[in-house]
Amino acid sequence: MNTPFARVASPLLNIPVLKASCAGCSLHQLCLPMGLDNADMNRLDQIIGRGQRILRDQRLYRMGDPFKSLYAIRFGHFKTCHMNNGGEQQITGFQMAGELLGMDAISSDHHHCDAVALEDSEVCEIPFTRLEELFSHIPNLLHHFHRIMSQEITRDQNVMLLLGNMRAEQRFAAFLVNLSSRYMARGYSSTSFQLRMSREDIGNYLGLTIESISRLLSHFRARGWIAVDKRDLQILDLTKLKELALGGESGRMVKKDCKPPAGPTNTET
Repeated sequence: MNTPFARVASPLLNIPVLKASCAGCSLHQLCLPMGLDNADMNRLDQIIGRGQRILRDQRLYRMGDPFKSLYAIRFGHFKTCHMNNGGEQQITGFQMAGELLGMDAISSDHHHCDAVALEDSEVCEIPFTRLEELFSHIPNLLHHFHRIMSQEITRDQNVMLLLGNMRAEQRFAAFLVNLSSRYMARGYSSTSFQLRMSREDIGNYLGLTIESISRLLSHFRARGWIAVDKRDLQILDLTKLKELALGGESGRMVKKDCKPPAGPTNTET
């Protein structure tokens, strides 16, 4: 699937998402480097902190905070954001259970964005110095981490493409297709889910006005592509959304709804 966001979901690592142990996590096949034996699993499991609760609208870390750890989302949803040159908040990504927060800080030893909980959530803390120590003992883990870094670069490139070259309806279709694929990878419905982020946040992320997001929802619903009840969304024609995300049928939305591109962003989606 070659939708703009199809292969750039937020980075994944060996994270306990539903249970306390990495070895017992029900999503381990999604997150784990392949080939780890029980001893390596236990070593990785031992360095991961358990169950830090982050309440809705609370910040896990702030822009400028020193980098000490990566954070794996056990449950809940987050957004990452920073202040742009105009002093306004710019959302750089949305993250869900099984995904990793804090990658932005590895190169500079401080965070370049805020991570804010969109709902009551829980994370597992992974001290980065201890993780680095494991790399020398577990080559498969290091290889997996290199793959994560590559995915992060690809994600940034696709965000720039999304904001710079796509029509409003393409951006929104690509956003919905991305959410669909990420939920499906986690064993949830790919066509029926709740939008955890507000319309204002979606518009901020996509470089669109909130009015444009409302019109796009109405437009997609009128075409029979989606059904919407408050934040509950059902995709009725995923094939059509994928075609639209690739530049197919135009939704004929007004170009003025698009905001100027925010420039290169650094995520965590």
